[in-house]
Amino acid sequence: MSDKINELKKLIEKSNNIVFFGGAGVSTESNIPDFRSSSGLFSEKLNKNFTPEQLVSHTFFVRYPDEFFKFYKDKLIYPDAKPNNAHKALAKLEEMGKLKAVITQNIDGLHQMAGSKNVFELHGSVHRNYCTKCHKFFDLDDMLALGGNIPHCDKCGGIVKPDVVLYEEGLDNNVINETIRALTYADLLIIGGTSLVVYPAASFINYYRGKDVVLINKSSTGYDNQASLVINDSIGEVLKEAVLDVYK
Repeated sequence: MSDKINELKKLIEKSNNIVFFGGAGVSTESNIPDFRSSSGLFSEKLNKNFTPEQLVSHTFFVRYPDEFFKFYKDKLIYPDAKPNNAHKALAKLEEMGKLKAVITQNIDGLHQMAGSKNVFELHGSVHRNYCTKCHKFFDLDDMLALGGNIPHCDKCGGIVKPDVVLYEEGLDNNVINETIRALTYADLLIIGGTSLVVYPAASFINYYRGKDVVLINKSSTGYDNQASLVINDSIGEVLKEAVLDVYK
């Protein structure tokens, strides 16, 4: 492992346009579980089993808002979560001018909490919420303070929808364009905490034109054979050793 860490250190040292592409594995080390690990969740009220993907689909939000928000608040919101070493290391690299962008599939806002500023959230954020009628903005605390299971706007009474990309919804075009631009000009791509199975998000890494790809994930992925360096270990521990312990 030490040889691989040393190789990562060298790649980071010589690179000045690093882009990080991350997934759920980055946040699990902050005790935020990957909701896809659960399946067939039973709803007594609807007398039917649903997959997590069905529960966070646009159709489910429209048809069963009460059940949607029960699952959403219980499984997707973790207001007490704190950034881990992976988030902190990436923020450090950005502060140094080496890291130009964080592209994340996560919706928890932990990258920003750690200090990262150039973050492209492919699937939105729990920290942004908008009324579906008058479009009033609510941050996470304000949304949770609205009372009741289904949050209703205190201005017009409309349902307040989280600014997260549900299944059946398209990604934000501005985020897509910025993501592609960042990847196109990167000289090092670090992929971490993702098995690269969620599309279309995972397809964006194909826009990378650089030489070296580092893949840090606890388990192997279908992309391993295309990476120049694969480290199957905790992303927090790896980036702590490669970044936080080096650049103090």
